[in-house]
Formats: sequence, C-alpha cells, structure tokens
Amino acid sequence: MTLLDTADEEYTANRATMLSRLAEVEAAHATAIGGGGPKYVERHRGRGKLLARERIELLLDPDTPFLELSPLAAWGSDYPVGASLVTGIGVVEGTECLVTASDPTVRGGASNPWTLKKALRANEIAFANRLPVISLVESGGADLPSQKEIFIPGGALFRDLTRLSAAGIPTIAVVFGNSTAGGAYIPGMSDHVIMVKERSKVFLGGPPLVKMATGEESDDESLGGADMHARVSGLADYYALDEPDALRTARRVVSRLNWRKGGRAPSASIEPPLYDEEELLGIVPGDLRTPFDPREVIARVVDGSRFDEFKPLYGPSLATGWAEVHGYPVGILANAQGVLFSAESQKAAQFIQLANQRDIPLLFLHNTTGYMVGKEYEQAGIIKHGAMMINAVANSRVPHLSVLMGASYGAGHYGMCGRAFDPRFLFAWPSAKSAVMGPAQLAGVLSIVARQSAAAKGLPYDDEADAALRAMVEQQIESESLPMFLSGRLYDDGVIDPRDTRTVLGLCLSAVHGAPVEGARGGFGVFRM
Repeated sequence: MTLLDTADEEYTANRATMLSRLAEVEAAHATAIGGGGPKYVERHRGRGKLLARERIELLLDPDTPFLELSPLAAWGSDYPVGASLVTGIGVVEGTECLVTASDPTVRGGASNPWTLKKALRANEIAFANRLPVISLVESGGADLPSQKEIFIPGGALFRDLTRLSAAGIPTIAVVFGNSTAGGAYIPGMSDHVIMVKERSKVFLGGPPLVKMATGEESDDESLGGADMHARVSGLADYYALDEPDALRTARRVVSRLNWRKGGRAPSASIEPPLYDEEELLGIVPGDLRTPFDPREVIARVVDGSRFDEFKPLYGPSLATGWAEVHGYPVGILANAQGVLFSAESQKAAQFIQLANQRDIPLLFLHNTTGYMVGKEYEQAGIIKHGAMMINAVANSRVPHLSVLMGASYGAGHYGMCGRAFDPRFLFAWPSAKSAVMGPAQLAGVLSIVARQSAAAKGLPYDDEADAALRAMVEQQIESESLPMFLSGRLYDDGVIDPRDTRTVLGLCLSAVHGAPVEGARGGFGVFRM
C-alpha cells in the first residue's frame, strides 16, 4: 500500500528538483559520450573506424541492455570525463560479460590515472562476479606526462588478467589499432586474441623507439602488424578482415566458451511493481534534512511491490525485510528517518546474519546522517551497537548492493555498506550526498574548536572572519558531497536516474549470480554485547 500523493505540492517540488539534477547528470554523460569532441570523432571516422560504443553495440546481442559503469570517471579533474575508457556489463551470445573499450578519440585512447582506476574497478567486478572479460583495445599506452601516477599502480592490470585466467574466467582481447608498450601485454596476457588486418599494431616498442634503442630500421607491419602476429609470432589467435569481422569473431569465441553461471537462476515468473517507477522522481525531498519513507521507494522497485518487513516495530528508523527484484531474492536495509540508534544497529546485525544463513544478497538503500550522538546515547552503548552493525556488514559474505538515495554521512555510510566495505555494486541518485557529516555541521564544529582555542589562549575571537570561514567550508563540503564529484573519483559505479533503479538492480543481481552466492556461517568478529 502506498501513501504517496502525487498531487501534493511537496511531491511536485521534489520532482522538479530531481529533474533539474538529472539534467546536470545527463549533460555530464553527454560530454563523456562525446569523447574527444567532433574534430577527433570525425578524424576517427575518416579512417573507417567505429567509435568505442559502436563497437560495443555490434558485440552485444541485439536488443539487450548494457549497464555502463563509471561513466563520469574523472569528472571535476583535469582529464576528460569518462577517462577515455568505456566499461560495463552486457550479454554476448547469451553470456554476461564485462566489456571494456578504449576511446581512441581521446588522446589516442591513452591511459591517464583515472583510466587506470576505472579499468581496475572493472577487473574487480569481473573477478568477484565471475564475468568473462572482453577488451576492445585501441590505445597508445600510458599518457606519458602523467606516467608517475600510472606506471607503478598500472602493473595491477597485468596481474588482474593473469589472475582472472588462473581463476578460470575467460579473457578475450580484440585489437583494433595501437596496443603498444605496456598495452601490448593486454593481448599478451589474454586467453583469446583477435587482430584486424592492416589495423592492429601490437609491439613493446614502435619503430622510433626501436631505432633509438637498437639502431634497427623497421615498419609498423613487420614489427607488430596483425599479419605478422598471425603468421610469425603466434600472438594473434584469429585474423579478422575488418572491425565488424573482428566483432563477429569475438562473438563466436564467446559462444564456444561453454560458460555456465555459478549462482541460482531467477524465478520463472516475475511480477512488475504495482506502482509506477515514474513516481520515484518525487519521493526524495530537495532538502535532505526532511525525512521520507523508503518503503515508498521499495514499493516501486521490488517484484509485485511485496516487502515482508522484519521487526517493523523495533528500531523503526531502519526498515529491514525480504523481497525479490527481477525474480532474485534480496534482503533490504533502508534508512527510514536518517539517524541510526542502538535498536536499529542491533536489528541490522541480526538481519545481516539471517541473510547470510539463507544465502540471500543484501540491498542497502541509504539515507542516513549517521549514528546518534549525545550523552544519553553514548551511555546506552551507541558505539558498541554501531560497531556491531559495521562488524556484521564487514564480515558478511553474501553480495551487497548499495544505492545512495539521500544522505550518507559519517559511520552510517560504513554501516550501510559504503564503498570502503566492498559492495559488489554501488550507485547513487542525483539527490545523494556523502561526507563525514553535513556541511553546516562540519563548519560549525570547526568554528567551535577555533573559538575554544582562542579562548584558551586568552585571545579575542574574530566573529566576522569566523562567518566567512564557515561559509567557505560549507561551500567546499557541499560541492565535495555531491554525487557527480564522488562518481568522478569512482566512489560509486554511476549516478543513475531513479526510474532506472529496478532495471539497474536486476542487471546487477543477474551479474552477481555469475558466482555462487554463499553467506558466512560464522567468521564474524567479536560482537560487543
């Protein structure tokens, strides 16, 4: 049952605010999709080449979704939005795969520090969920001016490819152009390699470097062309005539993998929610200090809008219960009133243990200002009870999915499985904010400390300077709490339209069942009682 009134003025205002924020996110996405800009896109097309997302579209099964990951990587940095790499999950010949594609319209597809972080996150997702990896490669290697931030940590890319293969997770490289220097090891360490006639260029050092290092004269084709690697070196397993042929070959390779998912299949019959997903736009207030009922969100996301609530009268600031999303069972923890008290913390710990006993993934819906502070709550044991919840989250072994709907502050962010607690996937709505605490609270704390310090030294306090400092700090923390800032730093896997939440969660749940879903049967740390 829903109590949401879509004719209410508050709902209308919330919806307008959400649409305004969505427009900002969509503009940033458009920048990422634009790659290096019209000039370099046309230059690339003029060479008879497909764009990164066009390659992905031809690779995937027709009319199947592609869950793009980290599309706003590098937002707010000195590097292009998207970090010259497209990553995501899609279906190839009926098999869910993790796909990465270099964007050669952005500095020739060269890797910058954010490209590396994005690629490593993609590998992490592939490993945790047992997803075959397909790399669509066309990159000039490291962006040399930023090599100090790439070279040392960049070795993890090579490590990941070998570990994926050792774990029995297939890795496939399709080389469309340059794959030089360190980039040559992507095909070198992949299980299956496809190269394109007169296009692929794979070598540790190109002709200029070879000339400088050895004095030897050579050309691209004899040094690292597709024909040479297919006939002489043996690095190429398949020789494609053009890009579409290479992508058809990649699909055939996947069809021969004999790949099976390790987790359970979804229910045979799946009921959509009873309530319109469009209504999700008006639930979260523009001012996150105003509470909202997350059950209204749950009713528009889960199958049949059925939510079997666990302990509904105990610890009411946290809603916990069981549901299904696209036929997959989930246990849901959703912040109802923002603050987490001792009862909520203990309820959460018990619920997480139950989900682990039943091998059921957990979904965390964030809107929390953190654990309650104050003398009464400290004396009642809020530290040990909050630690109990964090302990349960940290040592839970079922897959975790997190969606930041509103506030996600302080240790409450940790207790609700924030990024540091390794959720399989974490997404944010445009309405979300995350930081140590709210901007006004943080600025106020700094002001109080500064005032006390001045008093202890017997010095006068400059109230005018204090007001300016508080305003500056509030503005800084506000900007650093916003979802696009956090997404740019890969603290989430993407900022999504609330109306897409059910679809995104369904794709993620399907992906996590690529691996067996097994909960902890013990192994939790000491719970302080």
